[in-house]
Amino acid sequence: MNPADATRQIYWNISHIWVMYLLLLPTVAIAGYGIYRQFARWRRGLPAARFDRPAKRVQLLVKHAFAQRRTARNRYAGLFHRLVTYGFIVLTIATTIVALDADFGTTIMRGNFYLYFQSFVVDIFGALVMVGIGMAATRRYLMRPKQLVYTNEATLILAVIFLMCLQGFLIEGWRIAATNDPWGAWSPFGNAVARGSLQLMSVEAIRGAHGGVWWSHVVLSFGFIAWVPYTKMMHVITAPLNIYTANLVPLGATLRSIDFEKAESFGVNSFEDFTWKDLLDLDACTECGRCTSVCPANIVGKELSPRDIILQLRDLMHEELRISDFGFRIDKPKDKIRYETSGSNSDKSAIRNPQSAIIAAVPATSPLSLWQCTTCAACMQACPVFIEQMPKIVDMRRHLVMEEADFPDSMQEAILSLERRGHPFSGTQSTRIDWTEGLNIRQVSETDDAEVLLWVGCGGALIERNQRVTRATAQLLEQAGVKFAIMGREEKCSGDPARRIGNEFLFETLAKENVANLNKHHVKKVVTACPHCFNTFKNEYPQYGGRFEVFHHSEYLADLVSEGRLKSHTGSDKKITFHDPCYLGRQNGVYDAPRELVQISTKESVVEMERSRKKSFCCGGGGGMSFVEEPPDKRVNQERAREVLESGADVLAVGCPFCMTMMEDGINARKGEREVKVMDVSELLWEAAQPRAAETFVTTPG
Repeated sequence: MNPADATRQIYWNISHIWVMYLLLLPTVAIAGYGIYRQFARWRRGLPAARFDRPAKRVQLLVKHAFAQRRTARNRYAGLFHRLVTYGFIVLTIATTIVALDADFGTTIMRGNFYLYFQSFVVDIFGALVMVGIGMAATRRYLMRPKQLVYTNEATLILAVIFLMCLQGFLIEGWRIAATNDPWGAWSPFGNAVARGSLQLMSVEAIRGAHGGVWWSHVVLSFGFIAWVPYTKMMHVITAPLNIYTANLVPLGATLRSIDFEKAESFGVNSFEDFTWKDLLDLDACTECGRCTSVCPANIVGKELSPRDIILQLRDLMHEELRISDFGFRIDKPKDKIRYETSGSNSDKSAIRNPQSAIIAAVPATSPLSLWQCTTCAACMQACPVFIEQMPKIVDMRRHLVMEEADFPDSMQEAILSLERRGHPFSGTQSTRIDWTEGLNIRQVSETDDAEVLLWVGCGGALIERNQRVTRATAQLLEQAGVKFAIMGREEKCSGDPARRIGNEFLFETLAKENVANLNKHHVKKVVTACPHCFNTFKNEYPQYGGRFEVFHHSEYLADLVSEGRLKSHTGSDKKITFHDPCYLGRQNGVYDAPRELVQISTKESVVEMERSRKKSFCCGGGGGMSFVEEPPDKRVNQERAREVLESGADVLAVGCPFCMTMMEDGINARKGEREVKVMDVSELLWEAAQPRAAETFVTTPG
């Protein structure tokens, strides 16, 4: 046999092929309408610019849609998902080649290509799809992870895909058996079916079975194609599209601004208030539940579930579309829909009108859930298809705050204090410059040669424990010979708490005022110990004319060390672990600089907690939650404190005033007889650089 002659008859044993093409017409029409309806739904949203920088977007597509980097973080799920995805790609290519040969007279299915790809490779990948489906079923029905959504639709999808592949092997194997195909050995799994079938069936029986299964395979495959746009399998289209249109800015820059001169309402409380990308997000969800599995509020038992917010809003959006399709609406809530939420083991019910407001329309968007978000963005970082859950929560908060004035009392106190006093701490008696007592600290209004502005921030200036951090930072800058100054009494809150709570108008007011003051003093370079201020200056102030070179104090101090301007003379013998602040690490990618400071401050290796760097667990203080009294048994800071104590560390290093407060409280509640200190990285560096001077900041002057 000459391998150059290798091929097969495409429609062996099959007649009336025209019937297949007749069935293809409604298949394309039904699937096409489903896809069109999805696009029409997204177009109802507001504009969003998501098609710039195409090269970067294609890179994202290759990395996360094809290579599935985020999906692969869960090794088991990542493996079976890749098996099914790559198997489907290969099978689709093979089917396309068959169609080209059959319908257009090409001769692609010939020779070595037929043997190596169309026979051997396709057989292997078809089998891998079945293995992947088996692994998925094992995970879903035996392992049963909590974060998954369990529906009959998911079961049916797995069953249909497995059955289609099985039919394909039966069709191939019976053809090989009945024709005694000389090239059958190149299709190992089809050949195994052929050998087994010849032991059990006659050639005539094989011919009859082949024809019946061939047509049932056509009907099942076409039915599946038509069904896909109406099921979660639509994510094969929406997921790559969502990845391509992902926000290319850092996670800390994802909140959109409001044009208060043009906006008729503030925040989001209807689907028309979302952008088209927000609506695409809802349809792109793959129901994997990874967002909820990393949500700190959900982990400690609260009601918030980012997954349920997306899925329940998706269902609500689809219901609204169905009503508009039929040309009538429900004026009174009559239908009762059940939703299972992650915050409880029991089903929760909600009576809602699909045409009404979306806040509280489903259990997941209840105000109680929305106010539990710490805005840590762990959900966004975990999502394999780049859904933006956190900005949607903040958008709904904005409606509650600015349209209904409905938000927690303690957050209202913080907002009132921001409006009246320029900081969120209503009970403090400190001033912005109390921490400078005994130090020679200049203010920008008193000097014109400062190369750096030390932005102290509300927490660093007004919270007694954090004043020691600010003193340590200032003394290190002075020791390194850095010419720096502070805003002093001119400094006001950066506006981060106002924006994350939902008072966008107050944020904009503070932002414009701060930028004007900084520009008035010709500030070019800003150093701050607060990651929230760091994020605001770096990612949010530029749109208000504030374009500064911004450093977190750990970055700036690490640079001073590398330049030899700061030196470590001694290191502690204690074990130290570092807690990554959400707004420094996950949202802005700063991981190494604080660890460098920790490492030169100890003789031991830095101890890493199980959840660190991109997977770091929130302290619970972001999103205005540091101003809220949490239930004693559902405190995020205590869950993180548990992990700190399990690490065996003697010192927890932090790089954020909110983390300092939250983690000290959490550790004090959990530590028992153990002695675990919480120290900022600047305090650790000061101890290492000036061991005899360490006592100068241990207690606050006065």
